[in-house]
Amino acid sequence: MTNRTLKRFWNQLPFFVWLVVLWMMLWGQFTWLAAITGVGVAAFVTTVFRLPPADLTGRVNVFWLAVFIVQFLWELVHGALQVAWQAIGPGTPSAAIVKAPLRVDDDLIMTHTAVAVSLVPGTTVVEADRGRRVLYLHAIGVRDDADLDRVRHNVLTWERRIVRAVGSRSELGVCRAKLPPYLERRESGEAAS
Repeated sequence: MTNRTLKRFWNQLPFFVWLVVLWMMLWGQFTWLAAITGVGVAAFVTTVFRLPPADLTGRVNVFWLAVFIVQFLWELVHGALQVAWQAIGPGTPSAAIVKAPLRVDDDLIMTHTAVAVSLVPGTTVVEADRGRRVLYLHAIGVRDDADLDRVRHNVLTWERRIVRAVGSRSELGVCRAKLPPYLERRESGEAAS
């Protein structure tokens, strides 16, 4: 095996493992049979449906990953309670489509952010503009401009949490410096991330 092939294998291994885990969760069985069939399905999917390789940074901060998981679980519960209150509380629930530009120019970070935001009850990504690094969300509980800003800030918070856990050092620098969103930097000619 060449160094390039070996590097590609190690970069794609997490995705392969994730497909196996996803297969096992789909069947609701964490058994040897489910794992073996999951490996077969993952091998078939990755061979037949070739996607361009996603380059991982190779950086995983275990502490911030654990913090992310705890924050995600807390936000799941908090979001579910807010949605429940909106459903049974007084008044008519309000909602809006919110444009939320991201800071980091990376497909994987954008995808992770979109998934995290969508999994928390109360917001759903309805469109992702990859070229401009903008997520469009359907968010409930939005009544005024302050609520719009809160939703945008929440998306940037999720992006920062993900970058702290698995982003590159340059992406971490972009988030720490609280640079303007990628779209604004690109339009002004400063879009180096």
